[in-house]
Amino acid sequence: MIPTASQPVKVMGVINVTPDSFSDGGRFAAPEAALAQARRLISEGADMLDVGGESTRPGAEPVAEAAEIERVVPLIRAIRAESAIPVSIDTVKPAVARAAIEAGATMWNDVTALRQSPDSLAVAAELGCDVVLMHMQGEPGTMQAEPHYDDVVEEVAAFLARRAAEAMAAGVAQDRIWLDPGVGFGKHRIRHNLPLIAGLDRIVALGFPVLLGVSRKSFIGALDNDAAADRRLGGSIAGALAGAAAGVAAVRVHDVRETLQALRVWAAIAQAGTTSA
Repeated sequence: MIPTASQPVKVMGVINVTPDSFSDGGRFAAPEAALAQARRLISEGADMLDVGGESTRPGAEPVAEAAEIERVVPLIRAIRAESAIPVSIDTVKPAVARAAIEAGATMWNDVTALRQSPDSLAVAAELGCDVVLMHMQGEPGTMQAEPHYDDVVEEVAAFLARRAAEAMAAGVAQDRIWLDPGVGFGKHRIRHNLPLIAGLDRIVALGFPVLLGVSRKSFIGALDNDAAADRRLGGSIAGALAGAAAGVAAVRVHDVRETLQALRVWAAIAQAGTTSA
């Protein structure tokens, strides 16, 4: 990838409207705090926001459909009242996705790649929004129970290609489909996540925009023996830069300003190298 100095990849800012998020410990569960966080991420330069009302960390308790809608819809409406920034809804439930899109969201980010419900593919096609199809081995409650791959990059790429084809067969427009390799979802911290990040070009080669989420993931803590999620900024930026080098379209992050700064410096260095050659 040859980046531009101004914008190498898009940056998606994360807002977890949950009391049990692994990354922020429920800091934005209250509506006022969530909206303040949205304003902050927008002011820091986020290109889009990802709003989630149900934690997908290992062992997380399921959230009732109505409760999830109650968490996310008011925030999406509040964001839309102030800004035209694209908003993604992070959910596995078609009814939540529908309510969020009706409230002003423009993307459905589904960690199950639209497999949670038999209605998911049809609803995605009906809504006509962008959809993110993510790879996950197993489901959130059990995904870290001894995940196994013979070739993690090839298996993830094959799954995503198959799900994209199935989504298009169900009526989802090709230009609405994004792919996410699912770093940290049903993968061993070191044995699977590092080769997957190193092989991102194989995912990018499928021809769909790729969304990469490495921010504050546990593989970073495993590498430096630090369990604290809020002390993983350096590793998160390193992962984002690896994604940018592989050609991903966007990175999903908790720290927008710092990630944008790193991406812009990386891109400026790359551009200086091509112009001086």
